[in-house]
Amino acid sequence: MAEKIDKVVLAYSGGLDTSVILKWLIETYDCEVIAFSADLGQADDFEKIRQNAIRTGAAKVYIEDLTTEFVKDFVFPAFRANAIYEGSYLLGTSLARPLIAKRQIEIAKQESADAVSHGATGKGNDQVRFELAYLGLEPHIKIVAPWREWDLNSRSALMAFAASHGIPVPATRAKPYSTDWNLLHISYEGGILEDPWNAPPDDIFTLTVSPREAPDAPEEIEITFSSGDPVAVNDRKLPPADMLRELNRLGARHGIGRVDIVENRFVGMKSRGVYETPGGTILRTAHMALESITLDREVLHLRDSLVPKYAQLVYNGFWFAPEMRLLQNLVDQTQENVTGVVRLQLYKGNCIVSGRKSGRSLYREDFATFEDDSVYNQRDAEGFIRLNALRLRIQKMLA
Repeated sequence: MAEKIDKVVLAYSGGLDTSVILKWLIETYDCEVIAFSADLGQADDFEKIRQNAIRTGAAKVYIEDLTTEFVKDFVFPAFRANAIYEGSYLLGTSLARPLIAKRQIEIAKQESADAVSHGATGKGNDQVRFELAYLGLEPHIKIVAPWREWDLNSRSALMAFAASHGIPVPATRAKPYSTDWNLLHISYEGGILEDPWNAPPDDIFTLTVSPREAPDAPEEIEITFSSGDPVAVNDRKLPPADMLRELNRLGARHGIGRVDIVENRFVGMKSRGVYETPGGTILRTAHMALESITLDREVLHLRDSLVPKYAQLVYNGFWFAPEMRLLQNLVDQTQENVTGVVRLQLYKGNCIVSGRKSGRSLYREDFATFEDDSVYNQRDAEGFIRLNALRLRIQKMLA
């Protein structure tokens, strides 16, 4: 027997899953459904999404531009940490989910809704990300996760349900990919990609040109940072969302940011995903280059030791957890002096650092030079080495 629900706020993308879910919620729970679509820079036809939601039975539709909040309050904080999951994934989907969930809860309170719902499957990470955020923000909210309840257990079954109910959806049997698109990235899963031996088809990519088709000459750019955040490209100041859009444009035309990985999901299985993250790839490369001259060695090494934990928390859905706030505060403190300019060359899928400068630089040419200097007595190194070797010598003497 389904739990009694009067009104539910659905995270609605207008894709196959959530289009079916909207109708299924109405039929299963005999409840009012409010559809909420977040504009995170995915270039969707939101007016069409609104019309389809109403046509499918939504009582009300919220469509909101959250791009500025997404980049300023989620993407930039993560990139101040150089966050990357398992060495490859720049967390595009993981960073978007807590923002969507946060706004869902706000709408639920505004509309006096007693439940929220999402289109994440029972096998994936997103169900965890959404629901940890829901419960961390509103402990008593009811949650409906259709993929854990219904018997529509495949993309084919969903498409059959949609066809029988006259619901227009974008997915087809020829291209049944599950995608997530926002201003940071676009991801592709499912279909031919489920076999990790299969190469991604050339026509799957949406944002970037193939590196083979990219310009034959490199393009040089400069990115200016202030306290760890990018503020200008080629001396042109840009607000956060426009900054990421510009870096996406630059990276996409040079084939930068494509990755094909098999990652470890939080729920315990491995998953193959293909991602395009052009602007994020440039941003992370530039940020790390500036940190190399502005961060103290021990601060840098300590922060770097925490990056895997930070990325794991984001990936697993703990954005609103107390340990996440603690880590973010630590990361932000390290960024006080990360101010300066980085020069890069973009060329056929590569992002190459060619220069970095900062008024807060700890790099001293007069200390590092191989020429004559008056600040470093090379003989001091002998005592330094012998002191560090003492325990090694004692260990060997016991052998």
